[in-house]
Order: sequence, then C-alpha cells, then structure tokens
Amino acid sequence: MSARDFTGVAGVLATYFDGLYHSDTQRLAQVFHPRAQYVCVTDGTLLHRDMAGYFPIVDARPSPASRGEVRRDEIVSIDFAGPVTARAVVRCTIGPRHFTDFLTLIRLDGRWQVMSKVFHYQEES
Repeated sequence: MSARDFTGVAGVLATYFDGLYHSDTQRLAQVFHPRAQYVCVTDGTLLHRDMAGYFPIVDARPSPASRGEVRRDEIVSIDFAGPVTARAVVRCTIGPRHFTDFLTLIRLDGRWQVMSKVFHYQEES
C-alpha cells in the first residue's frame, strides 16, 4: 500500500455509489465504518445520524435504479493526509436532489472505510 492508494479508495467509492443507486445497505455496510457519522445542515438545522439511524432510511426508500433514474455520480477529488487517512469529494443525484458529499476515510483492519459523511444538497428546480 502506498501513501496514495487512489485505486483502493476509488474501489470503496464505487461500492458507495452502487449502494446509493440500488438503496442497498449491505453494500453500504461494506463501505461505512460501524461508528461512522452522517451529517448535513442544508436546511439550517443539524441532521446527525449514526449508521443505525441512517441505514433504515435507505432501506425504506425506493432505489433510483427501481425508478429508472439515470445514474449520475462522480468522484471530484481524492486527497491523502497519509497512508491511512483520506478525504474524497463526490457528487451524485438521487431523485430531485443533487448531493455533494465530503467523505473522510480511514484504512483500518486492512481496508478503507468511510468514517464520516458530511454533505450538502440542492433541489432540482
């Protein structure tokens, strides 16, 4: 493993996008550390969840795939603070919302895991 394991992080992000597009929490559980945090303040109030609070919401919503939505996701950037710490900026669309996610990742137990997701979204006009 090098200090800049772009391939490893990009693989985790591909699984992350697959999990979101298919509303598949089994895939997302492979990506998120069990103690990861989910945070947003787009509407001016703090939304803060742990994975136990986040996964049931994903399970309950119809997936973008089942609604026939065109898949729109991209990796904007990946930065490294060292060999076991990274940050990714990604974008995706679910329904009428366009998301920008700041994901912090750690390499623990031999694999990259998302430790926090802080995001902003814009509603489609």
